[in-house]
Amino acid sequence: MSQAEPPVLVRREGPVVHVTLNRPARRNAIGGGMGEALDELLDELRGHATARVVVLRGAGGHFCAGLDLTEVVTGTPEERLAAMQARNRRLGARYEEFSLLPQVVIAAVEGAAHAGGLGFLCSADIAFASADARFAAPEARRGLVPAQILPWLARRMGRPNAARMVLEGGVITAAEAARRGLVHEVAADRAALDALVEVSIAQLLEGAPGALAETKKLLAALGPLSPEGYAEAGAAAFGRTAAGPEATEGIAAFREKRKPSWALG
Repeated sequence: MSQAEPPVLVRREGPVVHVTLNRPARRNAIGGGMGEALDELLDELRGHATARVVVLRGAGGHFCAGLDLTEVVTGTPEERLAAMQARNRRLGARYEEFSLLPQVVIAAVEGAAHAGGLGFLCSADIAFASADARFAAPEARRGLVPAQILPWLARRMGRPNAARMVLEGGVITAAEAARRGLVHEVAADRAALDALVEVSIAQLLEGAPGALAETKKLLAALGPLSPEGYAEAGAAAFGRTAAGPEATEGIAAFREKRKPSWALG
């Protein structure tokens, strides 16, 4: 990606809006202005009169690797804590805003869908993956908590599967993600993934826009696993762990490509 390229690319094809997370050198990690660009896009989509479907994917063969852990928060300990909580809280709010869009959101996943990237995946209405996609919630291995993705994983996968994913922290394949309910269907390769998306779009455009938007509202109201009101508690937990020694060691180990001090073997 050149310096001139934005962190989020938007392409419109009639009623379909194609959104591409565009930091391929960082596996589309959330940083470098990506969050702010998504906020502007969400504001636009909420009032868009003709857009009916949003397709979300990542550039360069990856979906999203979560928050960019190379971006350092500076200031006093109190200032860093407040900044980390605010950043985390905003991330959770962003997932909710994606889920509440009047348009139907399709996530098309290739490569890494890790940590915060899972929030975008789970806040989509429909999720497809290519066979090479890999999914992980590794926060505990970095000395952090999966603060904002947790309610979304539970709503998508069910609490038992979400618990296993966030506590073990390991990588699972696309086939396993489909078995656990994280994605709806797996395609053999990029071409087959694109074909799945096109078939889904064609079916969605058969539905009345207002009826689909109202159906999404009803779906959001179902069950006890709504993430509404969770962002504040999640941000507080994230801030406490992110400001602590485990996160310092875990993130350093991640950057240095080694195991953290607490890992055995």
